Amino acid sequence: MRLAILSDTHVPGRADAVPQWVEDNIRDADIVIHAGDYDAPETLEHLRDISEEFVGVCGNTDPPEIALPFVEIVEADGVTFVVTHGTGTRTGYCGRVADLVRDAAGEDAIGIAGHIHEVIDEVSDGVRVLNPGTATAANAGDEATMMIGTVDDGDLTVEVVHGT
Repeated sequence: MRLAILSDTHVPGRADAVPQWVEDNIRDADIVIHAGDYDAPETLEHLRDISEEFVGVCGNTDPPEIALPFVEIVEADGVTFVVTHGTGTRTGYCGRVADLVRDAAGEDAIGIAGHIHEVIDEVSDGVRVLNPGTATAANAGDEATMMIGTVDDGDLTVEVVHGT
């Protein structure tokens, strides 16, 4: 099973559009997981339209019309993911996400979060935390990134994809 994992698209607030290379990866995925900060309902609808299956949460810059939960749990081929946007600065970030994951689904689940525009794949207090970065290089100095996950019989491998 192929997962497109992305966050912080910030369209149209900080980027004009979702890049074509991101859309191509979304179309190739079985499940698209977005960790929030779309910036507009139209961006969310576009991503849903090009996805086979879409799972998303609300980010801190999203308007109220983006009526998504702050936490979502999704299972893919034996792996449980807890999706949230994340909060605060880099200091303590992984610990905050790991705590939320444990509370929502236990420490065997994997956390997916955004917010800090930084690629992360690390274990915090026994919980694997993934952050795909920002798919549109939303701030000056950011690099456009996302993750492609492959789930095979309960095992997850992750590749970071960089903007072209």
